[in-house]
Amino acid sequence: MLRFPSIASRIVLLHVVAVMLTAVVMPLVLFWLLNSEISNLHRAAMRDQAQAIARKIKPGADGKLTLDLPQGLRDLYSEAYGRYFYDVIDPANGVLFSSRHDGALLFPVPPASERFNYQETQRNGRMVSGASVLRDVGGRKVWIQVAEDLSHRDVITDDIVANFFRHVGWITLPILLLLLAIDIVIFRRAMRPLLQASEEARRIGPARTDVRLPLERIPTEIQPLVAAVNQALERLAAGFRAQREFTADAAHELRTPLAILRTRIDTLPDRSVVADLNRDIDGMGRIVGQLLDIAELNTLVVDPAETADLPTVCADVVEFVAPLAVARHKSIALRSAAQALAVRGNAEMLRRAIRNLVENAVHHTPAGTTVEVVVEADGTVSVLDEGPGIPAEQRDLIFERFWRSDRRRPGGAGLGLSIVRRTVEQYGGSVTVTNRATGGAQFTLALRPIKAGA
Repeated sequence: MLRFPSIASRIVLLHVVAVMLTAVVMPLVLFWLLNSEISNLHRAAMRDQAQAIARKIKPGADGKLTLDLPQGLRDLYSEAYGRYFYDVIDPANGVLFSSRHDGALLFPVPPASERFNYQETQRNGRMVSGASVLRDVGGRKVWIQVAEDLSHRDVITDDIVANFFRHVGWITLPILLLLLAIDIVIFRRAMRPLLQASEEARRIGPARTDVRLPLERIPTEIQPLVAAVNQALERLAAGFRAQREFTADAAHELRTPLAILRTRIDTLPDRSVVADLNRDIDGMGRIVGQLLDIAELNTLVVDPAETADLPTVCADVVEFVAPLAVARHKSIALRSAAQALAVRGNAEMLRRAIRNLVENAVHHTPAGTTVEVVVEADGTVSVLDEGPGIPAEQRDLIFERFWRSDRRRPGGAGLGLSIVRRTVEQYGGSVTVTNRATGGAQFTLALRPIKAGA
């Protein structure tokens, strides 16, 4: 059995099957109805003719019956015309009157229990059809039989019946196809609210949990489903809010204990232990900052008209990270191909994404080396280090949340690169990583530059 994922294609197929069946059945039914109506008209005409003859039968003075037909009826039943016949039959004495000279019965005499009877028979190789009517004339029961030679039936009637399919039946198929086309147009118009609701559903995501499917113009049969979907979206939105609020609250609550812990550590007499503990606290503080970045990223509503100056953003990042690089005996440099370059995106969110890349580079490059931040005129930002590089099999995995190649190494939770990717993808950009020919890794953010006059 064929299965169609589209309800529209399924209904159209069923309509096509229905049209094909109707195109075959309807002419047959019409033909049968037409033939039946002609047969009914024929029988009614035979009965009326029999009754007209019965009214011309009169009892004579000697008790015998007489039949006095007007000239019109005698011509109608003449053997020269040869189309209509009649018999007047006394069940006891046989044929009393007949339009034929041979005197043979048209039809067998029906049982006395009947007063009206339709019959057909073959005469001289031709089909003869008629009616028998029982009448009481002068106290005597007589049967009046009237028949028509069907080979001489009215020519117009014969043509209608015989040529129905050839002249009339074929019209039904174009009419049904036209009705099918009209049905498809009506169905597409009826489906338009559902398509609009589908467009609204495409806008729903972690950053747009406030969007709901409209109930206006939705067919009443579909409204319960749309209402149930909206209720499910409400529950999902509540879950997202709870998750974001927990992440943000936890990160805020951790900042104060970390600050207190740093103050107490600074009072320790062993300065080497103090330095080691401060490095650990710096790593924990970085994780807390990343958790806050994730919470804010999840609530970010993208404004397509928002822009940022890329060289300025990168300069702010280099200035912010420079003390960390110097403290670790490393240097950081910025090279920009343009003084000003507008790109799509929120300046603060892009600043945090690029800062994550630069901080990662500072952590992984050896002492005495340089981290470079390069801004190109096409809207790309590259962060280059001189560290061990990224193995090819890990270049997709490193952007997954909480993924780390060495989980025994302290100082990170595997959040930074996932934040980078989610941020740039929000603004239609991308991030890739390759290894430099001279050693080290190169992370490249491809952002969407704003053309002059756009």
